[in-house]
Amino acid sequence: MVKDNATVGVVVPMFNAERTIRSTLTSICRQNYQALDIIVVDDGSTDESASIVAFCADKDRRIRLIRQSNGGVAHARNRGAASTDAEFLAFVDADDLWAPSKIALQLRALLEGGSSAGLAYCWFAHIDEDGRVFSLHNHPDAQGHVLQRMCRQNFVGNGSSMLVRRSAFEQAGQFDSSLRAKSAQGCEDLLMCLRIAESYEFRVVPQHLVGYRMTNVNMSSDVMQMLRSCEIVLAEFREKYPQFGGDLDAHLVDMIHWLATRALIEGRFFAAYELLKKSVVLDPRTAISGLPDIVDAYCRARLVPRWIKLRVKRMLNKDAEFRPLYSEMSW
Repeated sequence: MVKDNATVGVVVPMFNAERTIRSTLTSICRQNYQALDIIVVDDGSTDESASIVAFCADKDRRIRLIRQSNGGVAHARNRGAASTDAEFLAFVDADDLWAPSKIALQLRALLEGGSSAGLAYCWFAHIDEDGRVFSLHNHPDAQGHVLQRMCRQNFVGNGSSMLVRRSAFEQAGQFDSSLRAKSAQGCEDLLMCLRIAESYEFRVVPQHLVGYRMTNVNMSSDVMQMLRSCEIVLAEFREKYPQFGGDLDAHLVDMIHWLATRALIEGRFFAAYELLKKSVVLDPRTAISGLPDIVDAYCRARLVPRWIKLRVKRMLNKDAEFRPLYSEMSW
């Protein structure tokens, strides 16, 4: 059972998020599990984000706002984690959404796993800028000792999907802020998961409890920076665990494929072309076999005319229709 006195620190790094931060905070405050210490770290925003957070804090006293000059997402997350003494930590980007049962289910999974379980993750839905779900394909099942599987694939997917023990977070060295200095932000979450997996077990909650927003303004939309970040992170574990070299190679190819898909969805056609070309050089078979999935994702995300969606649906034999708003899904 979940302990009533187990406070969860929820850290929200924020930079110019006036369009989404209210929805994100609403989804946090509506959690079934109420013992939350919600810290929003404003990382040098120049829009109305801070004013919106201040308004929300007046409505819910669990919300606190910390302001700092722009230092990057890792620094903001670490600052937020340091400002709470909560035993468990959750991180959510300022444009993502949580289902109401997210924290309660993950906390139960961690507590049932005992002290050896350091991280619980859940499935996530891809949502567009208006909160519409266009993919529910994410459904990994990895748990227990998962280091090799993490080297093969980032099945956790994003920082908004995980809940971690503070002890695991500290042992992993917190989020690595050095990536920003290398113009390689983006894979801080992957690095955290890999480092935790070296010493702790993982647990999974097999439900789509996170709405992961894909737009052309969040950090992961800088696909070439994300690629540099991934290459740096995987290089660290290639040196540590040469026996997992094949898994790490395949991980990089999958990342390039995902980034190419993202670039195409966002209309960054030249970047998508460059990434696909790189993918073909590294692994021609995977690059070619993955093209139908790219087309499917593009049609789901870009609101192309219905007749095109129906044609793609027949071609791929997949459901190419949009799903409801994430906030309206039945949980």
